[in-house]
Amino acid sequence: MFIHSVLFEIEPKEVAKYRKDSLMWARQAKKSNGFLSYNTMQRYGFKNQYASVYQWIKKADHDRFMRKYHDWLVSKSSAKVKVLGYYNLKAIDKLI
Repeated sequence: MFIHSVLFEIEPKEVAKYRKDSLMWARQAKKSNGFLSYNTMQRYGFKNQYASVYQWIKKADHDRFMRKYHDWLVSKSSAKVKVLGYYNLKAIDKLI
C-alpha cells in the first residue's frame, strides 16, 4: 500500500473551503484505479495545521492520478493554503 500525505498550514477562515476542496479531490480520486481511502486530518499540538491523506494500492496508481488531475483540481480549489510538506509512505507491516 502507498500513502501520500500533504501537510498544510491553513488560517481558520479558510478551513471550511479547504475541507470542501479536499472532498472534491477525494471524490475525483475515488473514481481512479487503485484508490483505497482518503482522510482529512487536523494535526494535534500544532496551530492551523491540517493534512490530506490518501491511500493507494500502488504508487503508480497515485502517480497516474496526479499526472491526469493535479493541475485541473488545483485550478478548481478555492482555499488559500500553505504547503508545509509532502510525505510519501510505503506500508510494510499491518495489524488489524
